[in-house]
Amino acid sequence: MSKKRKSFQKLRPTRRGQFSRTGKKDDKNSRAENLLLALLHTASYPLPLAELKSGFTQYNYNQDDIAAALSSLTKAGLVSKVGKKQFALHKNGPFYQGTLVQHPKGFGFITVTKTPSGSPPLKRDPFIAAGEMGDAHHGDTVLIRLFRIRTSDDRPEGSVIKVLAPGTDRIGGIYTKKGREQLVYPDDRRFPFIIRLDGDGELQPKNGDGVIARFYRAKGPNRFLQGKIIEILGRANAVDTQMRLVIEQFKLPFQFSDEVIRETEQLNDSFVSRENREDLRSTAHVTIDGETAKDFDDAICVVKTKKGFRLFVSIADVSHFVTPGSAIDQEAYKRGTSIYFPGRVIPMLPEKLSNNLCSLVPDEDRFTVSAILDFDRGGTLLGKRFCRSIIRSRHRFTYTTVQKILVDKDPDLRRQHKPFLTELKWAGELATVLRTKRKNRGSIDFNLPEPEFTLTGSGEIAAIKRTERTFAHQIIEEFMLVANEAVAEIFSRQTGPAIFRVHEPPEEIKTEEFYNFAKNLGLSLSPFANDSAWFAEVLEKCKDTRYEYIINNILLRSMKQAAYSATNVGHFGLAADDYTHFTSPIRRYPDLIVHRELLRQLDSTLQNIRSDAHRSPLKEAGEFLSTRERTAVMAERDMHDRLKTSYMQTRIGDSFDAIISGVTENALFLEIQELCISGSLPVEFLDDDYYLLDRKNYRLFGEITAKTYQLGDLVRVTVVEVDMLSKKILFTLAASNTG
Repeated sequence: MSKKRKSFQKLRPTRRGQFSRTGKKDDKNSRAENLLLALLHTASYPLPLAELKSGFTQYNYNQDDIAAALSSLTKAGLVSKVGKKQFALHKNGPFYQGTLVQHPKGFGFITVTKTPSGSPPLKRDPFIAAGEMGDAHHGDTVLIRLFRIRTSDDRPEGSVIKVLAPGTDRIGGIYTKKGREQLVYPDDRRFPFIIRLDGDGELQPKNGDGVIARFYRAKGPNRFLQGKIIEILGRANAVDTQMRLVIEQFKLPFQFSDEVIRETEQLNDSFVSRENREDLRSTAHVTIDGETAKDFDDAICVVKTKKGFRLFVSIADVSHFVTPGSAIDQEAYKRGTSIYFPGRVIPMLPEKLSNNLCSLVPDEDRFTVSAILDFDRGGTLLGKRFCRSIIRSRHRFTYTTVQKILVDKDPDLRRQHKPFLTELKWAGELATVLRTKRKNRGSIDFNLPEPEFTLTGSGEIAAIKRTERTFAHQIIEEFMLVANEAVAEIFSRQTGPAIFRVHEPPEEIKTEEFYNFAKNLGLSLSPFANDSAWFAEVLEKCKDTRYEYIINNILLRSMKQAAYSATNVGHFGLAADDYTHFTSPIRRYPDLIVHRELLRQLDSTLQNIRSDAHRSPLKEAGEFLSTRERTAVMAERDMHDRLKTSYMQTRIGDSFDAIISGVTENALFLEIQELCISGSLPVEFLDDDYYLLDRKNYRLFGEITAKTYQLGDLVRVTVVEVDMLSKKILFTLAASNTG
């Protein structure tokens, strides 16, 4: 243990009952202590005892309560006595500032933003029990004090002293009328209270409508808070209502300011001036995207050469339209990324840019930045160059159409697209050798299907199905990967600033857990090696087995998250030394940064292009944009969960085949793979026996019947209960289930 940790411990006795926080023994005394600490924190000078006592006039405390609390804090070293009758916070006391992340059950954790001077950084986020929250709510910036660090897991525990900055006073929820009482149940379950509405109000929603409400804070924990409705969203199960609730929960910017709109309207939509661009309009570029795509970032063309292939990857030149430091640029940086919901999008850029001026629509001139890459027949990169360019896409293909042309050999489609057959064939050949080369170096290829939602005309869920990655998807994926690597290699050789897409190796403890898990499933594994090639081999071995879905999920959870960084540490998952994001500047701000850096190197007249590209240095920009990306992923995942839950409400009583994806002593966790929908089956629903958990073999077994339910087993289940607020789906075994 470090000396700093030891000195920190001297501030607090080791026995729980003697800490300055004595809430478990006397909640009233604990609250008095926190009120004293809050008063001293607010003051910029030591306070005399009389002034401290006057600060308690609004609270139900007598002189003895105040004296006892002050004595306790002084003995614990949290408060220092200055002179004979003045007091101040101990300058090295365990007082931390941070953001409260509250759990639906009431407790929470603090994301620390400010550590006391001289104190060591905490290994884990401090835990705050429900009774230690004071007046704080989820999202608030708070001051806390620590009263112990658990020796079992290094988890600090503490208490909220004061709310320094409220997080929000508005929240999305579901309106419910019960007799004469009108309530709003918060949609975000991290706010563990119910809003009781003031009077009748001007807005009159229907029972069950989604709404936005403003609530008024109360002193101390309170099950009910007063509030009022400020916006009616409409039917709770409508996609647009759910999207607004997600926007409210994650505080997503979704409306462009008047200044951004004015700047957008003034953008020049002329593509006549080539501005020293290379004219690639005679090159047969095409786009390949999903059926519902509207913003086309990338176009490709493959030409066969004597040595192998020449690949053109041309990316929308967003930097031509978005001036560094402009209102559009600042708003794009703040958003960080576009966010995609089923049938809806919150774009990073205004529609005039994302769906028009920057979008590589067919038969229109468009400004681009092109990577021109030469490969031999084995996929080895022979040469590369980059240029500002102008292209004209020849055709807008979908993944489905390309798959039918190249793999299914659909005669009608092949006849219809005869002018493009040769180039598509070459694209398929190049993608195949690039994929083989990438896999041979140890790149990890996850197979995790995504759900595809079909909406009704009224904006509700009509159907959900599982999407599959096809060969057509792989073509574009491989081309984008090699283009990103080619740009990153340029940056890694230069000494100037750049931003990379990095993926650090997983933590050793997690990789060991994954190894033991895979081994206990009975998979024949090579000797463990903490490199990407070993993990790729495991995925290959479980391919097309009952464990494929489970292994892919467990492995993904054991990995660290990829991020944006000014320091290049490589990309573990791709087994790449150099990687960045260059190919999607319409929807990702980091790609716009990469374009600006690349163009700065290509054109000496653009040496200052980076200076005002964003307000933060690249290190801070990488951290911020990684945070925005994670927020977008969580929002998209949350939206999917909402729509899945809404859809399953219409399927109560229906039966499905499901795979057992998890086993605990209390429940089986199940995945309906055809729908990409997860749920659970409580053990008490297995009423034909008393079931025990066999941890080693990941199964439940019946004590009398010896019947087993094991990880990876397929079972037939019936939907019995769906909870929209918690987004939980419960199953029971179907009558036709054979076990």
